[in-house]
Amino acid sequence: MTKLIIQIPCYNEEATLGTTLSELPKQIYGVDSIEFLVIDDGSKDRTVEVAKAFGVEHIVSLPHNQGLAKAFMAGLEASLKAGADIIVNTDADNQYCADDISKLIEPILYRQADIVVGARPIWKTKHFSLTKKMLQKFGSWVVRRASNTNIPDAPSGFRAFNREAALRFNVFNKYTYTLETIIQAGQKGMKITSVPIRTNFVVRPSRLVKSNLSYVVRSLFTILRIFMLYKPLRFFFTLGSVPFSIGVCLGIRWLIFFFIGTERTRIPSLILAAILILIGFQLWMFGLVADLMAANRQLLEDNQLRMRRQEMDQENKLGVRS
Repeated sequence: MTKLIIQIPCYNEEATLGTTLSELPKQIYGVDSIEFLVIDDGSKDRTVEVAKAFGVEHIVSLPHNQGLAKAFMAGLEASLKAGADIIVNTDADNQYCADDISKLIEPILYRQADIVVGARPIWKTKHFSLTKKMLQKFGSWVVRRASNTNIPDAPSGFRAFNREAALRFNVFNKYTYTLETIIQAGQKGMKITSVPIRTNFVVRPSRLVKSNLSYVVRSLFTILRIFMLYKPLRFFFTLGSVPFSIGVCLGIRWLIFFFIGTERTRIPSLILAAILILIGFQLWMFGLVADLMAANRQLLEDNQLRMRRQEMDQENKLGVRS
């Protein structure tokens, strides 16, 4: 029995949620049952009422607005407890074509991938400005470099996960889950792939992207933070090599002038060289300490994964008995 749960994070989506729910598939080849889950992220409108009117099987209500990342993780946890074998995440604004869900989960059904990300036709999407298209492409390129994956549309929220992948995620960022989950998947060795999908015209502006500048800054900060978490030694070694190399070059320059025997002592250059070498060395030490902490964090994540598996198995057994 393969159970698919389609989860929809919502924040004041009463105007579009009904359309989104009405277009979701009721049957998919290779899936025995399909259920819907709505995460109400502290909505102040009739989002929950709309979900109930359309017969949504699972509704998770957060006490107040906690952001897309928190809503996404709350949905994953609820879907796992409900016994989902595959989880599909989509947006409440009906941006993604619901008919492509069958295409999205196909690599998971055939055990070719743990995670599948829907790649939008960015350059053909008319309601995307040229600036946004360029930023989407640049952000996806940066994520590919940081995660060692080949996902062309990293910010896409239309994605599918198998049960094992959903159990292994830990989203630290409060802003968005899209970039972080791809980087985590790459660093943790999960099989992740992408399939082309279609999009619908969206009338309202994105609530996540307030401005292009803020989107770029937040996205880069997310990538940097996750890279520091999962590759601390490489990050601090690269960072420390810059001042260390400059300091060594200044030191060699001072030695050359010293042996030539010029009248100027150039003591300030020597002091600056010593400071830069010390800064570089300290950053390397930070990298070693952070690498040891990362190894400890990995052990904690392995323990957390085992606990999650046991908890979800108990939840599912209780659900079957009841």
